[in-house]
Amino acid sequence: MIYLLIIFILALALAPLLHVVPSKYQRRVARLRECAALQGLFVEFRSIPGGNLSSSERAGHQPGKTIYYGLRIPASVRSNRPRAAWVYGEEGWRSLPRGRAIPAALEGLPRAVFAASTDEGSCGVYWQEAGEEAEIKQIYRSLSGLIEEGLS
Repeated sequence: MIYLLIIFILALALAPLLHVVPSKYQRRVARLRECAALQGLFVEFRSIPGGNLSSSERAGHQPGKTIYYGLRIPASVRSNRPRAAWVYGEEGWRSLPRGRAIPAALEGLPRAVFAASTDEGSCGVYWQEAGEEAEIKQIYRSLSGLIEEGLS
């Protein structure tokens, strides 16, 4: 009986520590973000560009879990870069607003990415971190290509 009491007291003392241990999902996200940082990408929460997405473009996206993985544009090539955005739906990539050309670099993105954009200081993708480290490298290559396309 005394042993059960000791085990109970130890369990009671160690229980709060279990809340500090990251879950499997949290460890995976941390690994993805570390890989992104090593590739030179920054990570932040952003709203998806263009509020008028179709239902197929919104399918499977959980509000509040959209993450922007961005690549900073060097200051030497920042001048007069227009804002642009693209979303991926059933028919493939489309620009927001429609009519703008679709960069070839977007075709190399993983299918977990559902939007991309460029602004004055960065270009990046919107996704919910539903991939692996290999997809981070694909994202980096595509964003580098997007910057290159903007230079030409």
